[in-house]
Amino acid sequence: MRVHILGIGGTFMGGIALLARELGHEVQGSDAGVYPPMSTQLEAHGIEVHTGYRASILAAGKPDLVIVGNALSRGNEAVEYLLNEGLPYLSGPQWLEQTVLAGRHVLAVAGTHGKTTTSALLAWILESAGRAPGFLVGGMAENFGLSARLGTPGLFVVEADEYDTAFFDKRSKFVHYRPKTLIINNIEYDHADIFGDLAAIRRQFHQLVRMVPGSGNIIIRAGDHEIREVLQMGCWTPVETFGEAGDWNFAPLCKDWSAFEIRFRDSALGRVEWGLIGRHNAENALAAIVAGAAVGVQPNQACRFAGEFKSTRRRLQFLGSINGISVHDDFAHHPTAIRATLAALRQNVDGDRIIALVELRSNTMKLGVHKDELGPALAEADRVFVFRPAGLRWDLDAALSMLGDRCRVCDTVAGMIDETASTARPGDHVLIMSNGEFEGIQQRLLRRLRD
Repeated sequence: MRVHILGIGGTFMGGIALLARELGHEVQGSDAGVYPPMSTQLEAHGIEVHTGYRASILAAGKPDLVIVGNALSRGNEAVEYLLNEGLPYLSGPQWLEQTVLAGRHVLAVAGTHGKTTTSALLAWILESAGRAPGFLVGGMAENFGLSARLGTPGLFVVEADEYDTAFFDKRSKFVHYRPKTLIINNIEYDHADIFGDLAAIRRQFHQLVRMVPGSGNIIIRAGDHEIREVLQMGCWTPVETFGEAGDWNFAPLCKDWSAFEIRFRDSALGRVEWGLIGRHNAENALAAIVAGAAVGVQPNQACRFAGEFKSTRRRLQFLGSINGISVHDDFAHHPTAIRATLAALRQNVDGDRIIALVELRSNTMKLGVHKDELGPALAEADRVFVFRPAGLRWDLDAALSMLGDRCRVCDTVAGMIDETASTARPGDHVLIMSNGEFEGIQQRLLRRLRD
């Protein structure tokens, strides 16, 4: 079958492309722009990528099926062509449900933060236990060198995103996955471009909860008010809690959480010593260990397997040290994630200076929904440079005024690179935070520091 994927450059749709290719389909796709690591992953698997959404690309390819990403909308040239020509089409989640997930034990990882790390780690724990799971995560899982694979027929781990499915299906993606084991890490207000308020997000999460069978498991972070609100709407599945106040809990063995103990109530089950840092990552690990236990992996074994986990790309990823200046890259874009990432780095570097470079790329941040939280979230950094996107309609300078002289707003990425290069000195740690390509700032900054 010839499959064409619209929006193939996204982490989810790129994973769909890998799964379709592994099933033996002839796969190609289109996107407005594709950048590493997804571009290199697709190229390595022989998947042709076209730039732009021209109707002529679909006409020439004569696909048997078009899989449509949620970035596409009516008025898009390719969308109008497939509708006018009557081409068969599905959304990515719909295709995944029908083609890959049917008949499997699905382990879904949902929540506003931590989905990618938790799902990649859960897949690695199951792999290390000899279960050979399939998986689709929203990033490059370093232990596998992939973002998705079919695996054996039994288990499938999927990062369960609450964003909408497609222009023709405005439900959250995760309602298509029908998990038997469900992790909910946390729930906060996000995706303000599609959800009018937090209540709308709760309703989508409750739709997901409704689909988990009574013979399954729901694993939630203890103390999260919004998760409890969702479950109070109705829950028919056994619930387990993790976190500081949960039945499954943890305790740090060092300041930066690179080593910690796992407990069930008051009984120690094992310890994790790994290359990741931060309390938030330890909590992600705890959730994955609980989910592993739900399908038969002993917690003490899972702790050992977690110690071999290499994280996913762009999650506090160390890019290199140039002239004594360390550069790190992270996907953080929501104030909660920004705060957690900075806290983790601070615990690791003690009193060294941290220079934070931030892109406000998500629709939620561009709309200014969290503008009052942005300054406090960045308070741990010693110097802050924030890129002002074109067309921003709220006062970014005012929102960051609490940071005083240590914060600068930059109107160009080139200017941000100049400012950083002139500010940074040996012993500093530069932390780049964005959920997008950020005009290739990572390698551009490294080159500038070398020069």
